[in-house]
Amino acid sequence: MLKFLKKWRAALVGVGISLAVVILFAAQIELDDLTSALGAARLGWIVPSALAIVTGLAARAVRWRGLLGVPLPLVRAFHILNVAYFANAVLPLRLGELARAYLASRGTPAVAPLHALSSVIVERLLDLLAVLILLGLALAFAPLPDALRASALLFVPVTAVGFGVLIGLAANRAWTLRLTEAIASRLRLTRIDMVKLVGQILDGFAPLIQPRALFAAVLWTGIAWTFSVASGWLLMFAFYPAGDIGATLLFTAAASFAVAVPAVPGNLGTYEASVWVGLAAMGYGEPLATATAFAITIHGLNIVINALLGGIGLFAEGVSLGQLTRGVRALHTTP
Repeated sequence: MLKFLKKWRAALVGVGISLAVVILFAAQIELDDLTSALGAARLGWIVPSALAIVTGLAARAVRWRGLLGVPLPLVRAFHILNVAYFANAVLPLRLGELARAYLASRGTPAVAPLHALSSVIVERLLDLLAVLILLGLALAFAPLPDALRASALLFVPVTAVGFGVLIGLAANRAWTLRLTEAIASRLRLTRIDMVKLVGQILDGFAPLIQPRALFAAVLWTGIAWTFSVASGWLLMFAFYPAGDIGATLLFTAAASFAVAVPAVPGNLGTYEASVWVGLAAMGYGEPLATATAFAITIHGLNIVINALLGGIGLFAEGVSLGQLTRGVRALHTTP
């Protein structure tokens, strides 16, 4: 029992956080008001918003394929990416990235799991920089809350240092591998070929020292986030007289940070709360029922698209959700 609780304590904490947020909102909103706000929405705007989301996902697939540096078919990269996002929505502990590594290791060409995971690290750093840029752009429209401003100021140097370290390790591959071998020998790590594992990780960092590949990754990151912002801006027309680019920049950035907070699969509650914070900071928090209805709709739209495309991806890859779960578990327990 204790072993089970230890293994799932992060998931249990997430459930507690999500429940607390949901209860807090439920206590402040009349169900009739929320239903009325949803009923009054101009739902035709969902279509262009959904198209923007799908286009953004396609751009992310192009970016990931470039970061891998292997001739993985673009269609397969798109399917695997969608399965990973779908898995993040239904599996605890954000195991979708392991699902991506597992699927990439199957088929031809096969990608080493650590190679795939290291490319995800580069993606996350690029996305973090993009979110910080969104926050900076939001400052041009209205002052940010002190908490968000402090977070942005903290993550800028952390991200810069992270990039610097990765570039240094990748640029000095031979030195990094010698250092790894020396540390492994000193610690007597004989069960695992640490040099081979670190080499696979460095393969994923290779684009950082290739100007053309790095430029392409930055370009596609910009394109992907442009469509992410566009999807939120378009959906605002369904609930408000017009879209507000400043509010969209802010709630998009806030929602991205919320994804990192422990929560139930799909980030139920925390996602909606973060969107409301972004709207409220720009003067769109009231009426609360309208802001909440908007947050529920944009979250639900993303979940539905991830589920549909993820299901198509599972079919294209020839695996069931059960097989994927078992493959992720095997990968997770592999030393």
